[in-house]
Amino acid sequence: MHGEATANSFFTALTVVANAAVVALGVLAVAATISAGGRRLARQFVLLVGPHARALALLVAAVATAGSLYYSQIVGFAPCELCWFQRICMYPLVAVLAVGVARRDSAARWYAAPFVLVGAPLGLYHWLVERVPSIAASASCCATVPCAVPYFEELGYVTLAFMAMSAFVLIGAMLLVERAGTRTRSAGVTP
Repeated sequence: MHGEATANSFFTALTVVANAAVVALGVLAVAATISAGGRRLARQFVLLVGPHARALALLVAAVATAGSLYYSQIVGFAPCELCWFQRICMYPLVAVLAVGVARRDSAARWYAAPFVLVGAPLGLYHWLVERVPSIAASASCCATVPCAVPYFEELGYVTLAFMAMSAFVLIGAMLLVERAGTRTRSAGVTP
């Protein structure tokens, strides 16, 4: 039980950091569209982080995969049907991004994108199934492992489904940063 509580706190902290990073990236993107200073700051950021963004996305995918395996294999949480679908989207990201990092292949973001584009809304849907009774009533999950009942909840909103959604969104954001960095460098802009 103590190990589970520690893991919950650890993964919740990572989720909050992931959400803060995505919000900061969103603010930076908005600033880049409305001011010259925002554009300069965004350009510097993508030039600095862009070359490492694929590796950061790989790190997020690997930690999310390790976390899901920890909860199912060590803690003993049986994955519900929606959890399985999220795993189907997350686990291949580790392999796709690892190959992309190892081969320095910028096309890896295009191979990873479909997993993110399916996984993030799926994580959001699962989180809403846990939160909204009318959505839960329309979800077709099995009775033995119900999708609407989270194994735990931290900070009043962070569940495994929310953690997965947050990981997908951060991975997607990193892939966009990588693309922006590539485009900025190919335009001849230097830090």
